[in-house]
Amino acid sequence: MEFKEIAIIGATASGKSRYAIEIAKKENANILSMDSLAIYRDIDIVSAKPSKEELKRVKHFGVDVVFPDQKFSATSFVKVYKSAKEESIREGKNLVLAGGTSFYLKSLLDGLSPLPEISESVKLETEKRLEDIERSYKILKQLDPKWAEKVPPNDIYRVEKALHIYLQTGKTPTQFFRENPKIAILNSEIEILNIFVEPEILRKRIAKRTENMWKIGLLDEVRNLWNRYREKLVPKNSIGIEETLQYLKGEISSQFDLLQLISTHTAQLAKRQRTFNRTQFRNYNMREVKIDTI
Repeated sequence: MEFKEIAIIGATASGKSRYAIEIAKKENANILSMDSLAIYRDIDIVSAKPSKEELKRVKHFGVDVVFPDQKFSATSFVKVYKSAKEESIREGKNLVLAGGTSFYLKSLLDGLSPLPEISESVKLETEKRLEDIERSYKILKQLDPKWAEKVPPNDIYRVEKALHIYLQTGKTPTQFFRENPKIAILNSEIEILNIFVEPEILRKRIAKRTENMWKIGLLDEVRNLWNRYREKLVPKNSIGIEETLQYLKGEISSQFDLLQLISTHTAQLAKRQRTFNRTQFRNYNMREVKIDTI
């Protein structure tokens, strides 16, 4: 059997997970989740993670991969993808990649530059320097103005990555990536199904899902995450978590205001996702799948 891959993208709450299961059953495939929250254990409600029944129906990769105090990047996702592909091939299965974090799909199509192995001493030095991220950014900006043009001063992840590269290799990020170009990982001919839901219907679905999140335990989930991880909670600024933390701290006065805020921010995210998908994959084998139901 020739191994086949299909990608399913779309805005949050558009019905990707359910559609992915339908396609996976039809195509004899496993599913690789492309969701930046579903990869965390203990974050089930905020991430709208597939239910236990859905996870039983079709084998999923990319779900419950790391704990919420562990970092997860596009490079980490590539490793999960390679593992999912290898296991699916061994099982005689195809693979459906589905989720709202289309940046992961873009990373597979464009490729990632191979990064150097970072020594423990460099990791410790970087950690020390990041205590003053403003100063670290200024130093990197002087060394590599071209890199600094693309990176916000408070982007701790990318500043950390730049420091790792510079301290380990003695090369600026621009120089390093010029000498180590990206290598494509995913076949550019992959079929990409972009789920489209009319904006008004999508807003209603988002509001309905947000209300359901509250009913099934949003508050307890976020409270438990904060009690366990505090400032080490990596996705603490994610939609649903950030607002609920504000509510728990008394910064948002009512349940109504909380749910309204989450719905508004989720709708704004959906708009950004639609724009990203439309612009970033238009030169690939992408077609639109329209879903109208609420």
